[in-house]
Amino acid sequence: MTYIIDTINTFLWSKLLIISLIGIGIYFTVASRFVQFRFIKEMGRVLFEKGDTDTHGISSFKSFCIGAATRIGTGNLAGVAVAVTLGGPGAVFWMWLVALLGGATSFVESTLAQVYKIRDGQTFRGGPAYYIEKGLKQRWLGIVFALLIAVTFGLIFNSVQSNTISIAFENAFGVNRLISGVLITILTGAVIFGGVDRIAKLSSVIVPVMAVMYFVIAAFVIAMNISEMPAVFMLIVKSAFGLEQAIGGGIGAAIMNGVKRGLFSNEAGMGSAPNAAATASVSHPAKQGFIQTLGVFVDTIVICSATAFIILLAPVYQTGEVSGIALLQNSLSTHVGGWASTFIAISILLFAFSSIIGSYYYGETNIEFIKKDKNWLTIYRVLTLTIVLIGSVIGLDLVWSIADIFMGMMALINLVAIALLSKVALKVLRDYQQQRAAGLNPTFNATAVGIENTECWDMDEELQEQDRIAV
Repeated sequence: MTYIIDTINTFLWSKLLIISLIGIGIYFTVASRFVQFRFIKEMGRVLFEKGDTDTHGISSFKSFCIGAATRIGTGNLAGVAVAVTLGGPGAVFWMWLVALLGGATSFVESTLAQVYKIRDGQTFRGGPAYYIEKGLKQRWLGIVFALLIAVTFGLIFNSVQSNTISIAFENAFGVNRLISGVLITILTGAVIFGGVDRIAKLSSVIVPVMAVMYFVIAAFVIAMNISEMPAVFMLIVKSAFGLEQAIGGGIGAAIMNGVKRGLFSNEAGMGSAPNAAATASVSHPAKQGFIQTLGVFVDTIVICSATAFIILLAPVYQTGEVSGIALLQNSLSTHVGGWASTFIAISILLFAFSSIIGSYYYGETNIEFIKKDKNWLTIYRVLTLTIVLIGSVIGLDLVWSIADIFMGMMALINLVAIALLSKVALKVLRDYQQQRAAGLNPTFNATAVGIENTECWDMDEELQEQDRIAV
């Protein structure tokens, strides 16, 4: 079984997905004229813009936090540690590249999620399954994707999250992993039975606080070792191109692990974040494209880099004796003392727990795409809780390997879909630019732009003009 899983992973990640992710990232970057860099200021402006949340949807900020909740998790901490262990310091460079190119990919997929979202009572739902059905008119492929993401996020990835929490607490406090698993499962059940609004509220509190705290600690470590930072950057670049021998081998290991862990962390192109993007109430789909692009940068360029620097500034990784979250705990302890292991354990708890509930929501919205039935949803919730419990006690290597396969298959389907629908996203971007150039707060009318089969954007022209506000 292990041999079969490793063979599939090698095929997916050594060639197919690396070429696809980087290739489509370059294409979207050029086609959008570097949207991920040109609109950085605009990303900050729309992040805190209030939508019509009194009547439907959730705010842009809360939608950003749901997306960030799944992005900022074990991938940023344990995932980076795994990448450095297996691919050497050079893997960090390829994580950066995936994020910088992935910003454009994230814009396209999240904009499409907004364009083709549907109403669900007082909220919205959407994502790749929905734009595959409505944009490509291929419901069968939408169902395949929905099944993959429901299994990948709600089940497999959540086992990764609970696995990392239990290991971190065992390493820091000696807590039995089963006890940790039971507690995590109870807390998860209390949240996921409360619906998307409870998920959004909890994520909007946990994610910003923990991200800031973790970044402050990392900044302190960097400041303490500022004279060594040029050497660390040189090590990362040299190892990325096989110019310096690194743990795990040469350039091939660096690229494969950097791309793999980068995708697990920032999710650009995977098709997961669009499920969060679709929930927001905004006046124009491009706004959520900008917001989720910002999420990619925060995730990888800020949080993942912080983890990488903590590890590479300590001698622990060079021994190869520990890996995963234990490597990060031991490295930070080298910098600031024994309390670091406790801090990382608590950080993992909050980061990974927010990821569990965010990942569950991705699964839920896709279960409802396949069949809107409360009984099916209840079964899915029970399965999620069961896998969270099991994940807390099983072996780490097998969990990560299975997660990689499902993540890869999800990404391939989504990349094909957004490539075929890219003209739609680019039309939306041009419409946004034209309105902003005219000094307006952009609103969107799908029919006027020439986009069909949308449920939420065929606004009456007179009403649209009333909603348009000069900036």
